[in-house]
Amino acid sequence: MSTPKFDDVQVGDALPAQTFQVTRADLVRYCGASGDFNTIHWSERIAREVGLPGVIAHGMFTMATAVRVVTDWAGDPGAIVQYGVRFTKPVPVDDERGATLEVSAVVAAKDDEARTVRVDLTATTPSTEGAPVGVLGRARAVVRLS
Repeated sequence: MSTPKFDDVQVGDALPAQTFQVTRADLVRYCGASGDFNTIHWSERIAREVGLPGVIAHGMFTMATAVRVVTDWAGDPGAIVQYGVRFTKPVPVDDERGATLEVSAVVAAKDDEARTVRVDLTATTPSTEGAPVGVLGRARAVVRLS
């Protein structure tokens, strides 16, 4: 995929959607990298005791995974000048099956003066019934393009 040019990008353009598989091993590695060893991210017993459906992915892990759709499209993680989300639902990570995170994105706005685009992301994971559940709200990245 070639790096998008500002003049070639239009509001409404969809970025290539991606599906990410998340495993418990990913969460353990993230614990070590982030220093966040909260037991809800690795202990099924503790997660259930506090009312969760089981072990859940770190919110920041989910946020970082979702923005990969944008960094892959832009071709340079440094092109992202702003990124924010609201955490709406946890991502349960089953010990055997892991979890699936589906991420799509669309160019929602352009700023000609700054030569930036705002990309809105949608991140979902299947519910226990199989229907997609949104896990991030107001997920938006501002990207500077050449």
